[in-house]
Amino acid sequence: MPNIKVVDMAGKEVGEIALSDKVFGKEVNEAILHTAVRAYLMNQRQGTQSTLTRTEVSGGGKKPWKQKGTGRARQGSTRSPQWTHGGVALGPKPRSYRINLNKSIKRNALFSALSLKVKDAEMVVIDKIVANEYKTRNMVNMLNAVNAQKKTLIVLPEVNDYVIRSCDNIEGVKTTQWNTINVYDILNCDTFIVAKDAVAKIEEVYAR
Repeated sequence: MPNIKVVDMAGKEVGEIALSDKVFGKEVNEAILHTAVRAYLMNQRQGTQSTLTRTEVSGGGKKPWKQKGTGRARQGSTRSPQWTHGGVALGPKPRSYRINLNKSIKRNALFSALSLKVKDAEMVVIDKIVANEYKTRNMVNMLNAVNAQKKTLIVLPEVNDYVIRSCDNIEGVKTTQWNTINVYDILNCDTFIVAKDAVAKIEEVYAR
């Protein structure tokens, strides 16, 4: 059972927490992580790209010149792909890029991502992440106190508008709630900051 120290917003150690082996102590499965990240990125695509084929471009109904006798190649329409302003041959059309993963793969990928953060010592547990005003400086001071590096993901136990809005202007910092975390965001951050109450809720749901 992995143990990790708990600090306050000033970076001072205030205790220690034992993490569940079922969630934070799993063997990292890189293949499942790759599958989950690929599915996440593909599912972000709208798939609305579209080009006009020769039948969809307006005009071109008249044969540009007669079939024989001109010395030029035969042409039936000025909207063929080889013509300027003609249609596009084999161009993209609207399609769905969605990849569906079963529940088992989603859970194992999440466990692998969380376990990897613990293994690489990139997870920070904070006793309470609170704010009583919209103040970016307070969040910057907290990040500096825990030595947060570059990209940081902050996981809250519940929606706290003061914290969320205070972090909005900090480059590389993203906030989310415990029930909306995903594998891509976890792997994409350099520092994974989780409120102690959020850890308890994650284990309550997933460590069954």
